[in-house]
Amino acid sequence: MPDIKVKTRIWDPSAERPLLRRGFLAGTAGLLAAAPAFAQSTLAPPASAPAAPAGGEPIIDVQGAQRNPIPIAVTGLSGGPGAIDIGSVINADLGRCGLFRPLDTGAATPPPGIPDFNMWKASGAHAVVTGQITGTDPLRVEFRLWDVLQGTQIQGTAYTTSAANWRRISHIIADVIYERLIGEKGYFDTRIVYVATTGSRANQTKRLAIMDQDSANNRILTNGEWMVLTPRFNPVRDQIAFMSYANNRPRVYLFDLSSGRQSAFGEFEGMSFAPRFSPDGSACILSVTHGGGSDIVVVDTASHAAHQLTSSGSIDTSPCYSPDASQIVFNSDRGGDQQLYVMGAGGGGAKRISYGKGQYATPVWSPRGDLIAYTRFGGGSFAIGVMAPDGTGERILSESFLVEGPTFAPNGRVLMFARETPAHDNRGDGWSQHLVSIDITGFNERQVPTPTFGSDPAWSPLNA
Repeated sequence: MPDIKVKTRIWDPSAERPLLRRGFLAGTAGLLAAAPAFAQSTLAPPASAPAAPAGGEPIIDVQGAQRNPIPIAVTGLSGGPGAIDIGSVINADLGRCGLFRPLDTGAATPPPGIPDFNMWKASGAHAVVTGQITGTDPLRVEFRLWDVLQGTQIQGTAYTTSAANWRRISHIIADVIYERLIGEKGYFDTRIVYVATTGSRANQTKRLAIMDQDSANNRILTNGEWMVLTPRFNPVRDQIAFMSYANNRPRVYLFDLSSGRQSAFGEFEGMSFAPRFSPDGSACILSVTHGGGSDIVVVDTASHAAHQLTSSGSIDTSPCYSPDASQIVFNSDRGGDQQLYVMGAGGGGAKRISYGKGQYATPVWSPRGDLIAYTRFGGGSFAIGVMAPDGTGERILSESFLVEGPTFAPNGRVLMFARETPAHDNRGDGWSQHLVSIDITGFNERQVPTPTFGSDPAWSPLNA
């Protein structure tokens, strides 16, 4: 991540189902070297242009923007060395989320200063972004966000950064626009780690891959010699935990994104799998097989000291912490069928929360703490759904031949998951597997492009 300074029996269909051979770590030292830092400064409104009150009300809430996406014009943010087009990246970010309607402004670049609000009102715009790019390397990127209807400057910021960092600046600006106009944190300055799959249905090769949330900068991290599954971001370090079948010994490994180094995480007699970090990154919770079942174990990331949290004699797996680290959701067949349970972070007192038709797996807690997303399967189909942490308010968001493994964006607004279909695809032999995103209300479902088939997505926190 760039260095940024800103003033056996395994039920879980994506994480633990038994698969064949494949993918360990390729040599990647230096592959993800940090991009240059950037500096940020505030731009006061031009003379005679009023500023909107700091922390003022957003133009529209999410529900309103879903019904009527905000018409927005982005101007003056193309140019610079090479193929730099910050305006296009901002438009793409805002357009994909479904809450904005970017307007075609043509090639015109308005003069600096106060926009012609009457002209923009006539075009239908409710907000307009003006800006300019100067310099070559470093670049200076200035942008101003204007409320067309009120005739005020909402935000004015200048960034100075390496030319190589221009896409990152684009996402940061899009996040600022999203937050000021919608009233929620954005999620565009983030990355996705996932499993890139190639080969035939009967002979798949699975490699770790990482990309920006808009599918740019896609990089393969492992060489495919051994199969990999369920990558998960450390929330405070540039590190990924994942399961690998390296040397035919399935267990959890750590991958350092800055150096490309990888190492086994903990020593267990049984298979270790389904890792997920605590919110502060100080621990990693995972499952370890014992006999015919599996238990949930928490491992200190510094000392690797392990503490077992469950001993039900059943299959306890797919653990995930609540955002405040006080509780853990997991799935278990301790009641005779695979369901979701919540217990305290120290173990004990597990309470079942899922009671719908079918079996439940891959639970993940929303960063907001208000929802748990999951995979549900039964009756010949799979579904992605959400429910409150007490099990109430269950809603199915997407249902298909096979969908699995949801992950939340860091603002809790959007989910990503994997979908497999039996339809023919020119990269497969009668099957297709893709990443898909959807709003937590079931709004704006869309496929996320990847160069290969993709599964097991995990969303990063906002880049720091």
